[in-house]
Amino acid sequence: MESKTASVRLEGDGLRLVGTSSSGHTVVLDNAEGDAGPRPIELLLMAQAGCTAMDVASILRKKRQPFSRYEVRVAGEQRDAHPHSFERVRVVHLVEGDVEVDAVRRAIELSATRYCSVTANLASGAAEVRHAYIVRDAVGEEHYGEVVVTGPNEPVEALGHGAGAAEG
Repeated sequence: MESKTASVRLEGDGLRLVGTSSSGHTVVLDNAEGDAGPRPIELLLMAQAGCTAMDVASILRKKRQPFSRYEVRVAGEQRDAHPHSFERVRVVHLVEGDVEVDAVRRAIELSATRYCSVTANLASGAAEVRHAYIVRDAVGEEHYGEVVVTGPNEPVEALGHGAGAAEG
């Protein structure tokens, strides 16, 4: 099983964060007030677009389908109530070139059902997410604690209240 990591570090007095991936790349995240980068939920949509785009472009190239332009547009509808999770995500692929429509359709189908890990995560609800903390106090002592476990397949309204809730 492959493991990926990511971290974010708060910068300044607002909510500007600098994220670093396990591959060493950085990205700035922010809220609407600071507006120095995309919101975290927007990154999730960009990850969806990027994941499926890499799959489809690769498959079309392997099938020798010549395209001159390729773009993926993703729109997500969020719940009105907290935690504003996505209820629906629509992914539209725009392909220009001398390509066979059936080849494009099959490439999208393969990405959606077999290859794209972001689609699998958004669509399955199968991930267990464990929330914990490490606090380093003024004398340098570390305090660790588990807070809550959410998922898998937990209804949004019940997040953290089901059988997966950690003992306090």
